[in-house]
Amino acid sequence: MRTNPVREKLRRGQPSIGTWLCLPDPTAARLLACVGFDWLTVELEHAPVNIETAAAAFGAVATQGALAGAAGGVATVPLVRVPCNTTENIKRVLDNGACGIVVPMVNSRAEAEAVVAAARYRPVGRRSVGGFLHAVNFGTDPATYYQRANDEILVVVQTEHVEAVERADEILSVPGIDAFFIGPNDLLQSMGRTPAMESDDPAFVAALDHLRAVGRKHGVAAGIHTADAAAARRRVAEGFQFIAVASDVALLLAKASEELAALGIAGTGQVVRY
Repeated sequence: MRTNPVREKLRRGQPSIGTWLCLPDPTAARLLACVGFDWLTVELEHAPVNIETAAAAFGAVATQGALAGAAGGVATVPLVRVPCNTTENIKRVLDNGACGIVVPMVNSRAEAEAVVAAARYRPVGRRSVGGFLHAVNFGTDPATYYQRANDEILVVVQTEHVEAVERADEILSVPGIDAFFIGPNDLLQSMGRTPAMESDDPAFVAALDHLRAVGRKHGVAAGIHTADAAAARRRVAEGFQFIAVASDVALLLAKASEELAALGIAGTGQVVRY
């Protein structure tokens, strides 16, 4: 059975860089898996992606990532952000081939415990046994997958609300959580500020510092969404490990805008920074 290199990196204290897949297109997912990201997260919370398309994208990333790893490159891992924190959402994506989950708006210990219960098999959690694509994407048989999945599935909770910041200690002390992930837009909005990918607002900066400190206390890796490579480098220097850089949509539009500008053609002025 293949191991999960993202989980291994985080446990070693190393940064792991990925991006978001918002386009409902497994071909785009497969192509991005050739680039060298550690992980690609299929976006089910906000993007127009259904479970069939997501499963195909997981397979495309896992297959291409395994080929790259075998050739000495980066073995890209398929992750997914579920629409919300429910057992059905979590088990469906894991049973259909995701190697890890990102769960939005986890604001209490009980909600964090529910994530672990749905994502881990007994004795850690209560995940039900079934499916077949999970084993395929890990390059093994179902029996081996059931034995080892708890050691390989990445579990990430999003601390993207002031309530999560206030309850960080109780949330991040839950056994079975590998990382937390901050969505700057949502965190700022919950503070009554304008959503943005970056902010020097003192309350926002203090919240990030607090979450990192609590994460270190409990051995949970810190994660955050960034708009570009410069921001990602800065966050790595600050101690963040699980870092998303933009998204497939943002990267596509940024490159297209760059080429148009080089041709002297004015764009629309609409730039996606997500």
